[in-house]
Amino acid sequence: MRQSLLFCKTKKESPKTAETVSHRLLIRADFIDQLASGIYSFLPLGYKVLKKIEKIIREEMERIGGQELFLPTLQPKEIWKKTNRWEKMQPPLFKLKDRHKKEFALGPTHEEVITKLAKGRIQSYKDLPILLFQIQNKFRNELRFTGGLLRTREFLMKDLYSFHKDEKESENYFKKVLRAYDKIFRRCGLKTIKSEASGEAFTEKGARTYEFQVQTEVGEDRIMFCKKCKFARSPEIAKAKDEGLCPNCKRKLEKINTIEIGHCFNLGKKYSKAFNLYFVDGDGKRKLVTMGCYGIGLGRLMASIVEVHHDEKGISWPIGVAPFQVHLIPLLGKKVNSQVKRLYRDFQAKGIEVLFDDRADITPGEKFADADLIGIPFRIVVSEKTLKRNSIEVKKRSEEKTKLIRIKQLPRFLNNLC
Repeated sequence: MRQSLLFCKTKKESPKTAETVSHRLLIRADFIDQLASGIYSFLPLGYKVLKKIEKIIREEMERIGGQELFLPTLQPKEIWKKTNRWEKMQPPLFKLKDRHKKEFALGPTHEEVITKLAKGRIQSYKDLPILLFQIQNKFRNELRFTGGLLRTREFLMKDLYSFHKDEKESENYFKKVLRAYDKIFRRCGLKTIKSEASGEAFTEKGARTYEFQVQTEVGEDRIMFCKKCKFARSPEIAKAKDEGLCPNCKRKLEKINTIEIGHCFNLGKKYSKAFNLYFVDGDGKRKLVTMGCYGIGLGRLMASIVEVHHDEKGISWPIGVAPFQVHLIPLLGKKVNSQVKRLYRDFQAKGIEVLFDDRADITPGEKFADADLIGIPFRIVVSEKTLKRNSIEVKKRSEEKTKLIRIKQLPRFLNNLC
């Protein structure tokens, strides 16, 4: 991509309303744009990151047997009444009426929709398990919108729903999803804390759930955490159990700030009861289906990556989610121009995503400042000075030092990126 054609205008100043690092940097680097409170547009750079995250999630969901579908955003009142969540859902539903005066909600989640869908397709134990996921916009009627992408009214979420013949099968798959989540977040460059949590309005009372948390100063969540053995649980559970000590090593639990980026719910039979979702087992008996639900907010995950991977100059994307892998920056000179164009073609031929800063009306200092702000993992500078040594200058965004690589060694460098 030639930077002169990129739909991107970086900013020197942060918006006055931005409270978090991720909000400030994503706005300044022109990854997102605020349309209204809690509502954001993803611009080309931001959308590239979002699609990278989506690809990682999709790969790991398919690896554990998930089949992708796409469910409606508009959800009729009748299905929400079946679970008694039309009035009780928190935050309250966005509600609207069509021209026939029928009431609908903008979906904040899809338990009702997916259970109704499964009801027409599950008859026998032979139909189970069923593992379905989607990546789709959700709508939450939040009272407060803070932290940029960390708390919004409209957001992209992956939700996986599983249907099982019994608790044992459900528990085995639950563990499989937990391992998949660990892998997803590692591929996104994050270390997470797996915390015992409450099911809130989603699960049966007492059902086991886990949140995946990232420790940051700006995190709105608070969890009780053991630094020695990494055990964690929500304060509500710790209080209910009257535990101030780690149940594993007896060390005192400490309260830390975190961002929740994923949640795994054991739904039990809550929704199958509401929708009379039964199957016939091998002995000919009718039994309720056992369900699980597993969510990841993609925008919040993107913001969390920035909260962890940044410095005073800007973002430093992990290579797996970066909008481009290489930022190619030429400095003035005819010899430079011909060499950098060859490099650009070489990168493209290798299938390496490269942002070529071909802007002629920008100073070198401005180019470097934009490169640091945008945060592409590798910066390659071509100048008359480097070419005199038959070399190019390579710098990792996450490191301070630069190094010269001889042009004839570039194929090996490219192979390492592929």
